[in-house]
Amino acid sequence: MTALDARPTTTFDSLNPATGEVVASFPIDDADSVRAAVERARPAAIWWREQGFEGRKKYLRAWRSLMARRIDEFADLIHRENGKPKVDALLELSLAIEHLDWASGAAKKVLGRHRVGSGVFAANQWASVEYLPYGVVGAIGPWNYPVYTPLGTISYALAAGNAVVFKPSEYTPAIGKWLVDSFAEIVDQPVFQLVTGFGETGAALCTAGVDKVAFTGSTATGKKIMAACADRLTPVVIECGGKDALIVAADADLDAAADAAVFGGLSNAGQTCAGVERIYAVASVYDEFVAKVAEKARALRAGGDDGASYGPITMPGQLDIIRRHIEDAIARGGTAVVGGVESVQAPFVQPVILTDVPEDSAAVQEETFGPTITVKKVRDEREAIELANDSRYGLGASVWSAKRGREIADQLSCGCVAINSVLSFAMVPQLPFGGVRDSGFGRIHGADGLREFAWPRSVTSTRFPTPLKLATFDRPANASTTVTRLVRALYGRTRK
Repeated sequence: MTALDARPTTTFDSLNPATGEVVASFPIDDADSVRAAVERARPAAIWWREQGFEGRKKYLRAWRSLMARRIDEFADLIHRENGKPKVDALLELSLAIEHLDWASGAAKKVLGRHRVGSGVFAANQWASVEYLPYGVVGAIGPWNYPVYTPLGTISYALAAGNAVVFKPSEYTPAIGKWLVDSFAEIVDQPVFQLVTGFGETGAALCTAGVDKVAFTGSTATGKKIMAACADRLTPVVIECGGKDALIVAADADLDAAADAAVFGGLSNAGQTCAGVERIYAVASVYDEFVAKVAEKARALRAGGDDGASYGPITMPGQLDIIRRHIEDAIARGGTAVVGGVESVQAPFVQPVILTDVPEDSAAVQEETFGPTITVKKVRDEREAIELANDSRYGLGASVWSAKRGREIADQLSCGCVAINSVLSFAMVPQLPFGGVRDSGFGRIHGADGLREFAWPRSVTSTRFPTPLKLATFDRPANASTTVTRLVRALYGRTRK
């Protein structure tokens, strides 16, 4: 039996979340099947590494061009399997393609060998550092942005010289298959492979001998991933959820802030890890701001048709969490100025804007991942900062102020901040993306994202004999005296 023959016969169906129609059926890959994929990836990883930065750039940009040419076809599939409107799918694909383009072009500059300073005591050394691929990276992707988010791992890992075994969400396997199949049209080696299934398949990938695991998903699952990888000390990068805050300062442009708040909180049906879930508006502008947000939110409609503002809740189980958060918020004194519990109309959730919600309620403390936003009145920007930081999450934030945006942003404890915009940090390929605390650790995107999938190797080479021989038992008797005098002369004085 060959490795390809070892794929299991048990299957599952991927469903259109808006209609329940079957999109396609996929195998449930067990531990043996996952291990076989990793074994196939080993020689492919060596071949891929040997292509060098320029060779990989050529392949990756050919893949980029293929996706760009077929963007409409791919967007239709995303709409069917994920549920988001096609226009949103096109935006997601556009950003993912741009990130792929940047990673393929920047890898050599970021990861390639370069010289560093040698210092005083190793002045005779030629010192260099380079970043080498791990080998085989296991990527476990989410369903909310099933192309943009996993490609934040896959594009950068491939550009760094790794092979990738990709386990997409069980809710979006057809999208994952499209990615792998399209890559295979460009590269005829198993450099990028697919495994499908549920949590057990992802767990099997963690213990199948991969050299690094990149995970995007819930904090609870992220902890399980870390535990599974701990036995072999397999390094991980964990991108979990968020409870991102938007701060509206007294000098904010309220029309622009309201427009951005509604988009940041309700687009993609609120299923955005760095989306707006909490808003803190200064008292002097609170009433006017809430009125503007409510007006814009009431104009939106969830649905599966072309005219809908956003699509369904992709994961059915999330509906119960959204309903519970709304019920708890209202039961504890909150007011639904738009929508309410009745807005949960499976598989859709109409817009919900909540005010006067206690800070210790589920709707403020837990990730809702639905089209709901809480808005709270605060005395001033200082209180807004304190409440924004009072969260176990720390992924992103948005600040709205004409003059104090950077001052406020500098006081926020999170990985990404957008000033007078929302989510813009995710659009810039050169910026690292990731969070702190329960939002995870490590980074995707940017130079940090490339280095995340490579390990540094430091090399020194002797250029000429040094007159000050220290690394020998035969060093001169006065060596320590000479070194001490040198250190005092160089570093003993306080410098400006």
